[in-house]
Amino acid sequence: MPTPKLLVFAGSARKDSLNKKLAAAVAQLAKEAGAEVTELDLADFPLPIFDEETESAAGLPGHARTLKDLFRAHDGFLVCCPEYNSSITPLLKNTIDWLSRPCEGEPTLACFRGKVAGVLAAAPGPLGGLRGLVHVRAILSSIGVFVVPSQHALGNAGQAFAPDGSLADPAQTDRVRGVVAETLRLAGSLREPAGSQSE
Repeated sequence: MPTPKLLVFAGSARKDSLNKKLAAAVAQLAKEAGAEVTELDLADFPLPIFDEETESAAGLPGHARTLKDLFRAHDGFLVCCPEYNSSITPLLKNTIDWLSRPCEGEPTLACFRGKVAGVLAAAPGPLGGLRGLVHVRAILSSIGVFVVPSQHALGNAGQAFAPDGSLADPAQTDRVRGVVAETLRLAGSLREPAGSQSE
């Protein structure tokens, strides 16, 4: 079976984001689990706030096209989601909104439908961004993404990382590894082997 390709990113553009730190740790665990991993920083792909006037006037922004190609080229995503006011960040929602827009000759929701996602969060407080994951999960599920049941919210995340960027607590590492393994397993099972044909 071909190695599943996973895109790993955080829903934050902030340089010192706790969720970027979590994404880096997740990416390393995914590599160790056998995934082909691409690490993505949304700060490298700035987009205007989505509205149809902007889209009608200028079409899909170049960065949105690049991201759509990246998303389409991967079997699944591992998304580390900051929580803003108990919900999804504007950056992550805006990215999803732009990438959900159709292009001529492209199937509806081409870069989301049939993909697999594992969702995680990190926050300074004890809940670890758990409330925001409810909204992220609902949005992704509504656009055709299979969101795995396992998730992890890393509380007190300001003290959760070792100097090398890994998670300091083995129990936390095991929980994150579980989300990674479930995402990888489902992505692998849904990916049709290259060259296979229906009889």
